[in-house]
Amino acid sequence: MSARIADVLASRSITLPFQVQTRVLPDAFAGRDILAKSPTGSGKTLAFALPIVERLRPEDGPVSAVVLVPTRELCVQVAEELAALGPARGLRTASVYGGVPIKGQAERARKAHVLVATPGRLEDLVARRAVSLDRVSILVLDEADRMLDMGFKPQVDRIVARLPRNRQTMMFSATLDGEVGVMARAYTQDAASHEAELPSSRERGDVEHLFVPVTADNKVEKLVELLSAERGLALVFVRTKHGADRLVRKLDRHGVRAVAMHGDKTQAAREKALANFESGKVSTLVATDVAARGLDLDEITHVINFDPPAEGKDYVHRVGRTGRAGRDGTGVTLVLPDQQVDVSRVAARLGHTEQFAREGMVIAPARVVYSSRRGGSKWGPNRPRRKI
Repeated sequence: MSARIADVLASRSITLPFQVQTRVLPDAFAGRDILAKSPTGSGKTLAFALPIVERLRPEDGPVSAVVLVPTRELCVQVAEELAALGPARGLRTASVYGGVPIKGQAERARKAHVLVATPGRLEDLVARRAVSLDRVSILVLDEADRMLDMGFKPQVDRIVARLPRNRQTMMFSATLDGEVGVMARAYTQDAASHEAELPSSRERGDVEHLFVPVTADNKVEKLVELLSAERGLALVFVRTKHGADRLVRKLDRHGVRAVAMHGDKTQAAREKALANFESGKVSTLVATDVAARGLDLDEITHVINFDPPAEGKDYVHRVGRTGRAGRDGTGVTLVLPDQQVDVSRVAARLGHTEQFAREGMVIAPARVVYSSRRGGSKWGPNRPRRKI
């Protein structure tokens, strides 16, 4: 990369690339389309930010690169990363997302070389003719799987249809299977595929995984006990927006200061909650999955699943918010009696059965799969059994 960008990184003590950066950057710098399967916390933002600032020139004009992200918080964080790099190359960055007045965003977007956007707000700006996509030479889809989960595919399809065909497209996702894979093939041409494993010990600290049995009567008290111990910042996940507000009120009655962040909050309220949390003024943030998507704070020492995640990928996204930048972290999941079987399956898929079992909770039995073989009846006694 250029000496100017290397100096900017060095000033931030960034001197060695993470695994995803090592794998993606050579192809990305060469202008190839990229499909990258990359877990949360792996350093993927720089894997697309660096090629953007190196390949664009100020004379390319406004909105030469677009980065699509699923949430407002991720939009702000990605824009901050690009804004830190861009001036060294004479590039301006703007972010556009819902929940704030559109006029000011439109004015900044028209002057920016790099636009970081949520799909809905960008489509709104394009429909108003406040932003043109005719000059876009680089498109990035960050956390593409989450954009699909949140129902943004129609908007993304319409945005991509407006872009020049002669462009570089980089797609980053926790998975490239199923519908994400279909979208990847439709948006890219002769893409270089890369898969980054979980970050190394240099990139991440050790994360302890704990599963704690609770009852409906003592669940909040157990959470208060965990939050009262010596710790840094704690991110508490709940299933619903109303559940987040209720839990903050309950914690307040127990003398624990916490703030909630979810989609029903105004953008100003969300930014205030995040600022108070990031500064340590309030050390507990209660959030839904969508609202916490994109949070990247090295000081989060504990992630607590007050409501257990339904799937393994959600567990990884949640607990991946701790143990960053070489620091250690702890992931705690509170498990009600009727949740033990389901949570044990999630734990087993992620290799945490031992941690789950040591608490004496009920573990889901291995499923038995039947298959016929020559000479044996399909349902007869000769049918072999295979445990999975």
